Amino acid sequence: MFEIVFLGTSASAPSIHRGLSAQVVIVKNRRFLIDCGEGTQRQLLKSGIGFKRLNRVLITHGHLDHILGLGGLMSTFMRWESIDELEIWGGKWALDRVQDLIYGVVLRGAQPPMPLHLIDVKPSVLMEEADFLVSAFPVNHRGRDCFGYVFQEKARRPFLVERAEALGVPAGPERARLVRGETITLADGRVVRPDDVLGEDTPGARLVVTGDAASLDGLESVAAGAHALVTEATYLDEDAEMAASFGHLTAGQAARFAREVGVQTLLLTHISRRYRERDVIQEAQQYFANSYVVRDFDRFSVAKGRPAHRVLPGEEPDEPE
Repeated sequence: MFEIVFLGTSASAPSIHRGLSAQVVIVKNRRFLIDCGEGTQRQLLKSGIGFKRLNRVLITHGHLDHILGLGGLMSTFMRWESIDELEIWGGKWALDRVQDLIYGVVLRGAQPPMPLHLIDVKPSVLMEEADFLVSAFPVNHRGRDCFGYVFQEKARRPFLVERAEALGVPAGPERARLVRGETITLADGRVVRPDDVLGEDTPGARLVVTGDAASLDGLESVAAGAHALVTEATYLDEDAEMAASFGHLTAGQAARFAREVGVQTLLLTHISRRYRERDVIQEAQQYFANSYVVRDFDRFSVAKGRPAHRVLPGEEPDEPE
């Protein structure tokens, strides 16, 4: 299961109610900051997330409204906060700009306060843990080396309690061993194998984040059936020509794509100040009902077995049965 917290949801420039692009994906005790627009560190504090364990940053592209906050974040790490190390992942063009910002402006000859790794992203699996993996895919936007990211929970075979009880497998360590794929021997000498009590593989939760995009063409296989798709809605259909000229999407384009590829929940961000929020959501929902225009500090739980849903203040996201 994943949780995504939106820290900045405005397009290009901040508004009174929306900061610049940033969101945190939480996977158990791991945190991934996706983009870091100006003011992100304040949003981190205001959200209650803070800086601890925030040692992986995934950059979608190198435009300033997505990276300028790294300067302030690094400055804070130099003076007040400390983490063991910091990884910044992104395309080469984005990393070149990040390096200029951090080493040329913030550090100015000083050493980073922690091991700092700038990691060049290619379309591939970037990291794999025991229960999930993170991969990158190319996105069509303005400039080169633009990427989106997929958070994929690994498939699991459900434990069939009724079958285990019928076989006389007691609750406790024996069942845990079967879940781990081990064969066990019961007290009466009968052998029980994992296949006797485990069902077919059930796909895990999948969260897809595109960043800014001029088009979603070619991303059908990436987004198909995703539990949640996070993408931009900078313009409305009435301004589709302007959207195309600046390399952005309309809310209608994003919603039609979500409907066509079977996305479960559509989360729209990068909202322009030129539109009223209700007009953006109205355009999206006429094509795809389960669309949200996200706001700063919105939290969504993304879990298998149900569409992503907003986590209300004070509510703890939990795995569905």
